[in-house]
Amino acid sequence: MLFPFSVSPLRPVAACVAVAAAACALPAAHAAEPFVLKDIRIEGLQRTDPGTVFAALPFRIGDTYSDEKGAAALRALFATGLFRDVRLEVDGDVVVVVVDERSIIADVNFVGLKEFDKDTLLKSLKSAGIGEGLPFDRATVDRAEQEIKRQYLSRSLYGAEVVTTITPQERNRVNVTFTIVEGDTARIKDIRIVGAKAFSEGTLLGLLEQTTGGWLTWYTKTDRYSRAKLNADLETLRAYYTNRGYLEFNVESTQVTISPDKQDISITINVREGQPYTVTGVRLEGDLLGKEDEFRALVKVKPGEPYRSEDVAETVRQFTERFGFYGYAFARVESRPEIDRANGQVALVLTADPQRRVYVRRINVAGNTRTRDEVVRREFRQFESSWYDGQRIKLSRDRVDRLGYFSNVAVDTDEVPGALDQVDLTVNVTEKPTGNLMLGAGFSSAEKLTLSGSIRQENVFGSGNYLGVEVNTSRYNRQLVLSTVDPYFTIDGISRAIDLYYRTSRPINSQGEDYQLITPGAAIRFGVPFSEYDTVFFGIGAERTEIRGSALPVAYAKYRESFGDTAVSVPLTLGWARDQRDSALVPTRGRYQRVNAEFSGAGDARYLRTNFQIQQYIALGPRFTLGLNGELGYGKGIGGRPYPVFKNFYGGGLGSVRGFDQGSLGRVDPTGAYLGGNRKLNLNAELYVPVPGSGNDKTLRIFGFMDAGNVWAEDEKMTLSDLRASAGLGLSWLSPVGPLKLSVGTPVRKQSADRIQRFQFQIGTAF
Repeated sequence: MLFPFSVSPLRPVAACVAVAAAACALPAAHAAEPFVLKDIRIEGLQRTDPGTVFAALPFRIGDTYSDEKGAAALRALFATGLFRDVRLEVDGDVVVVVVDERSIIADVNFVGLKEFDKDTLLKSLKSAGIGEGLPFDRATVDRAEQEIKRQYLSRSLYGAEVVTTITPQERNRVNVTFTIVEGDTARIKDIRIVGAKAFSEGTLLGLLEQTTGGWLTWYTKTDRYSRAKLNADLETLRAYYTNRGYLEFNVESTQVTISPDKQDISITINVREGQPYTVTGVRLEGDLLGKEDEFRALVKVKPGEPYRSEDVAETVRQFTERFGFYGYAFARVESRPEIDRANGQVALVLTADPQRRVYVRRINVAGNTRTRDEVVRREFRQFESSWYDGQRIKLSRDRVDRLGYFSNVAVDTDEVPGALDQVDLTVNVTEKPTGNLMLGAGFSSAEKLTLSGSIRQENVFGSGNYLGVEVNTSRYNRQLVLSTVDPYFTIDGISRAIDLYYRTSRPINSQGEDYQLITPGAAIRFGVPFSEYDTVFFGIGAERTEIRGSALPVAYAKYRESFGDTAVSVPLTLGWARDQRDSALVPTRGRYQRVNAEFSGAGDARYLRTNFQIQQYIALGPRFTLGLNGELGYGKGIGGRPYPVFKNFYGGGLGSVRGFDQGSLGRVDPTGAYLGGNRKLNLNAELYVPVPGSGNDKTLRIFGFMDAGNVWAEDEKMTLSDLRASAGLGLSWLSPVGPLKLSVGTPVRKQSADRIQRFQFQIGTAF
């Protein structure tokens, strides 16, 4: 005899209610006497593994079956979300589980998708329960449609429409297709700031990231409304006022309205400025560890000046960091303004509570999906099982950040449960691509189209090692260079670099078509860090330069006549570098210096070659940057031998004096070849300004430049009157393949024989 017991739910909640009701009604209708199970059969399965059903059942063969266990089995099977209908039938001492599986999503497709990448939406829909292999449910599809619309709202596409099509497939599967009509992007048509009196509305609007339409907003997309960006802009306004004494500034309300056609957005910001306040004094309270003078020296707020929230925040931060230097990781510093509204004055009170001193139990690394833990750990100056030192932790974070492998680096401090004097540090990093493609090009009547390029990987296989290949296809200078750097050749941080290269070249404008220089070589050098910013380099190399051909420039013919057609040298190198820039890609302040010396006292070519470079970046307000560069080179022959002509410096073009042909400055051989010189001087200045309409975006800037420089031969007097100079405009863009610079230069100081190259571009260099 069969006793059916089934529920066909439309929703999981309704299923539970139905199961409970059926369980209550069972004893009165089809109550079964408890019995010992001899077998359990499952019917209706198509894709689900039988083990999944057996695992959900609260009884096994040999157990005593009862109606209560049957009701519990139904609840458990419906809770899996795999079935539309479940029935339990009793056939003697056998329980038959009859299931009707829910459809499974076989595929998710999009039609009309342009604004988003498909994978981005698929990832977002996974959280809403829509994805390949997941159970299908109409309610889940409704949530997915709302999620897609939410994604479009974040891109200011308020008119986006979504229609879902369900296509049945074999084996109880379905395809889900979302047909999307994206519509046009809603643009910010108007932004108003109401209530502003102390500053003009134009000044305040210039602070905002969101703007009305402009000629460049197709790139910056700053005319697209975003609630998150609006909140950030409101904080920018608040910071602007509170940094100028308006302590009680407040944003009263904001109104965002959209036109009926969902294309135009208007934003109105209502503000209350309050009155400006002047600081009368700063008072320190609390436990300052007996170092009140030391903490008072950190105070940025000055009596008699307008109240500046930025100075207050910086003072609190420095107080907290200083407590961290002494091991107090959880120090609390509170600022409290005592306001005198009648006189427009405020006294600042800083209250300090150092809490307890702690030491670091463990340092964890998180987020490094590619880079090995040891690459991050070896940069840390805070050690496990030692006292917490905020200065060392900050230095460690900065060192990890300077690796260039991560887009974001943060150090979190977590208390250890049950241990009041211990903390764990977690270094959270976000990986970024560390490969770099560098391309360069120029056009001139001499070399026609010149191409150069390199492929670099700063973090090979996550090891922290560098590997690079450089190729130059110039008509006159071709080279292949393979370089590798191990930054931790020793555990003390001594680096090792190996270079292998093969170069062929001939001077520009040479009339000898069968002439060339061939230089294979190798070098190894080591870098010893002497401080957090200073590194000293030393190394040794070996190279062989062969002069081939018959129709040679006069200078090369004389050198070959005196010393033969091959020259072997064993150069020793010594150098020093200090990098204090705030960024290697988009520096706004700081200095970079380097000195290199190359000495060859053995072999056929004997010489000394030195080079010094200094760069200084100066921030002129929040949006303008002045970059200055100076470079000086000097070479001299030793041991009674002249300076090798093939070791000359070259000037003109990229990295030197723009507006002049690449390598064309200096002495010209009687054959017309440009020979360079044993001394060089480069002076460069660049003023970076934001591209109009790009807001504060520092990845896209225009710049004006002035260059001056030249090279001198060994028998020429080095005078400033010989300097060539140029000026021009350019575009700097931090492109996906590296820093790109386009420049158009005009010589302002030249001679009639100089070769001009007005347009140049390069990816991957600063000057």
